[in-house]
Amino acid sequence: MGLLNALRAVRCYLSPLSTSKSWFSTKASLLGDRNILLMGAPGAGKTSVGRIVAHRLGLPVIDVDDDVLETTWKMPVAAKLAAVGGERFLEEEGKALCNFSASGCVVSLTGSNPLHTAAMQHIKESGLVIFLDVDSEDIIQRLTRMKVNRIVGQETGTSMRDILHYRKQFYERWLDMRVLCGTGDTVEEVAEKVLKAMERYQNHVSETFVSTRSDSVDSKTFFSDVVVEGLATDGGLYVPKNGFPNIDAREWVRLVHKSYPERALMLLEKCIHPLDVPALDLRTMIFKAYGSNFSSEEIAPVKHLTNNQYIQELFHGPTASFKDLALQLMPQLFAYCLPQMCNYLILVATSGDTGSAVLSGFSSLSGSDTHRTGVLVFFPEEGVSEIQKLQMTSYREGNARAVSILSDFDFCQRSIKRMFGEAGLTGHIAVEYSTVLSTANSINWARLLPQVVYHASAYLDLCRDGVIKFGEPIDVCIPSGNFGNAMSAVYAKQMGIPIRKIICASNHNRIITDFITTGEYDLRARPLALSHSPAIDILKSSNMERFIHHVSDGDSLLVKELFTRLDRQQHFKVPEPLLGRIQQEVLAGWCSEEDCLAAIHSVHTHTGYLMDTHTAVAKVVADRLQDASCPMVLCSTAHYGKFAPAVFKALQIQNIPEDPVEQLKMLGSSASRPGIHRDLMKCLQESSRKEHTVCQADYGALVEEVDNMIQKSFLKVM
Repeated sequence: MGLLNALRAVRCYLSPLSTSKSWFSTKASLLGDRNILLMGAPGAGKTSVGRIVAHRLGLPVIDVDDDVLETTWKMPVAAKLAAVGGERFLEEEGKALCNFSASGCVVSLTGSNPLHTAAMQHIKESGLVIFLDVDSEDIIQRLTRMKVNRIVGQETGTSMRDILHYRKQFYERWLDMRVLCGTGDTVEEVAEKVLKAMERYQNHVSETFVSTRSDSVDSKTFFSDVVVEGLATDGGLYVPKNGFPNIDAREWVRLVHKSYPERALMLLEKCIHPLDVPALDLRTMIFKAYGSNFSSEEIAPVKHLTNNQYIQELFHGPTASFKDLALQLMPQLFAYCLPQMCNYLILVATSGDTGSAVLSGFSSLSGSDTHRTGVLVFFPEEGVSEIQKLQMTSYREGNARAVSILSDFDFCQRSIKRMFGEAGLTGHIAVEYSTVLSTANSINWARLLPQVVYHASAYLDLCRDGVIKFGEPIDVCIPSGNFGNAMSAVYAKQMGIPIRKIICASNHNRIITDFITTGEYDLRARPLALSHSPAIDILKSSNMERFIHHVSDGDSLLVKELFTRLDRQQHFKVPEPLLGRIQQEVLAGWCSEEDCLAAIHSVHTHTGYLMDTHTAVAKVVADRLQDASCPMVLCSTAHYGKFAPAVFKALQIQNIPEDPVEQLKMLGSSASRPGIHRDLMKCLQESSRKEHTVCQADYGALVEEVDNMIQKSFLKVM
């Protein structure tokens, strides 16, 4: 073994110029002369995995313990640690690594290398750092069998579990790509994952996006492009060209006991290429998005309601709606991907919750990003609750504000899509003001993607709490208007979450229910009827386009034909075989106003739980369509305090105070759970009923508001 190690060391100390190219296979050329740097905890299998990967690629292999440290020190690593102690050992180890040079090799780092900043900065410059994220229990069992005695920290009597926990922060700091190892993965399986990770890193073009209305096979539109552009130039919506990654069951099991931010990080790393957003930057954004700004440490907790029904509370964010789960992250992604030397105006149509969530999310940006980005929200004057209106109109300073329209949500959304499609308007804004239009509605991929996480998280919570074992099915019921929430559940299922039924719940506008039942999308002579659940008072569901693209296996010609017909004729009908596929993917039902209020009253009477009106719609539909053979998760999309008048009506409470703050206090005192929302209360206490801009239902008036907003927000280019 000594001779072999010496030969390895000689091969790997060759300079880049003298390394023989004949050693490299076709696969090895993926990274050229860069090293493959395997990082992980002691006992993660770096040495064994490194040998397999090197053999598969025809590359030299270096084990830092054997080939660098012991060669440099002329003594075993364990003896060195015993002789100098842990602190001195880390310095000596770091110094040896700083003097190390190699190219085109597979390098297995030690478990303690990442604790030395200078050494890691030096070695990281030479290659791609792949973190073998192995389950701690697997590692502890492996180290116990191996009787390892050369791990820094052992000499002080620190438990191995504590050592691993402490070191995790350093591994997260230096990784370029994570290889999430399933519980019980063999070294051969981990090596295969490493090879796939390398191929993914090099093959950035495999993670491009296409429009739902384009069959172009030459698309080079990356994640960083679609975040900023929002809507495709042909009027379609962006979707990943090759779909979502499917995650192995053993990897899902690893996430069961993780926190919500950790789950989000590990899932979104698989969906966002590191060349678009590097892992460390993504981590920073995610932990900022899902932190103390949420009133629950669990972020999106799942609570038992009754029998086999559970509620996922998606309202603990700063604006008390499920939109916060996406819009505390999306603005950070948007700002990160912004091209230089250009301003962006985010146009948003809202039926209530999106508006305040967008304003909150973009207002939390810091630095130069706040000066280069403006937000203009359009909402229906009579189509949102009083509290929703107060939330939105409280933003009057800086580059963010809301304008109400004397029409409905569909008019607001249709007007924004029209602006994006008018080259004369977008060209004028670009040339005259150096400003580009974008959107933060769920038509923007970066708005939809984070929502996949909470559907996965609900399932993992049920596994963690012992309600189910991984692999057993659940049903979900989702209040549906623009279909983004339901679409994100479809994508979670595509990633491997065992969702059996995705049930879309409509109020009395029921356009989605009618379509899923009949295959006919018909807007003709169909006025929008206001309801107690205004966030789903929508007739033209934007994300239905993504859904039809999905169930038709990416038939962009069909999608273009259907939605062009919908724009022009207000109607389309899908072919019968496609309707069958739609009904295999989703179910749908609708709820009357009376049944909605009755459900709030009944659940409160029997359980003490107080639902908002949208959750009540889901409850009514779930009761009708579930067969009770598996757990049902109801998506609770808003806190009851946002729709106080309707909830008072449901509870049959008289003598309601006029002050929204007092209304919220009264409702909170009547509910055993959930409690009063802290941020909603703060917003109401600080807000006042001031005049806000109200526009006629005229497209030209909305364009004028856009022009005024740009002039107020950005300096005119001379």
